[in-house]
Amino acid sequence: MGRLLAVLLGTLAVLAGLTAAPARAETAGTLAAPTFKAPYPCGQRWTYSHHSAEVRRALDFVRADGGTTAGTPVLASAAGTATRHYQAGGAGNYVVVDHGGGWKTYYFHLAAFSVANGAWVGQGQQIGTTGSTGNSSGAHIHYEQLYNGVGQNIRINGSALSYPGSYHQAYLTSDNGCGGGGGSFTTWGSGVRVRADAYLSSPVVTTLAGPTAVTVVCQKQGDTVSAEGYTNNWWSKLRDQGGFISNIYIDHPAAQLPGVPVC
Repeated sequence: MGRLLAVLLGTLAVLAGLTAAPARAETAGTLAAPTFKAPYPCGQRWTYSHHSAEVRRALDFVRADGGTTAGTPVLASAAGTATRHYQAGGAGNYVVVDHGGGWKTYYFHLAAFSVANGAWVGQGQQIGTTGSTGNSSGAHIHYEQLYNGVGQNIRINGSALSYPGSYHQAYLTSDNGCGGGGGSFTTWGSGVRVRADAYLSSPVVTTLAGPTAVTVVCQKQGDTVSAEGYTNNWWSKLRDQGGFISNIYIDHPAAQLPGVPVC
């Protein structure tokens, strides 16, 4: 009897293990999901919609805060490895970010790429600009979240978005790239002008006499500046000087400063 009871208990344990395994796999898959953020810059308000003909659970985003959709930076909604692709009759220029654990995000119809193929990107880093390449009737961000190749209902900051059939029924304000951002850097050169905006025509608010320690709040693209054999169209917003300087005058080798959010 003792041996029989032991065999029965062992069999029950094996069966219990077999039934519990799928539940653990599902939990692991859920826990693997990054905390995705909106695919556009901090503070911007966009509206979104879903086309019922879409094979996967995509949402299309356009600006709804008075700004222009075309040309707006497209940001990685979570960290990962970015790859660049092109599909003439469909997605146009698009980026796929592999977040690991089976999770990927897709960003279609880009006007241009802002990241090298195969590069690691941080959450909030610009990967492209909003456009209308491929099969598209107007500038927008076509955005998808996939798990093991299967389209998922899109979640931002852990909350599921609705799937309206047209724009201006639902809205989302981004907090991507907002957090605490910026960093400490040193400028180089003398007589560096700090301007009210990221354009050479913007008024000068102050001038940096020589190398200066600065805190960069965020960065954005503006006029192209050339100096000492370098060319750059990224500009840094300085916390204490209340204006922008070209990133060409920041003592750092990267054109777009790492770890600094897009304005």
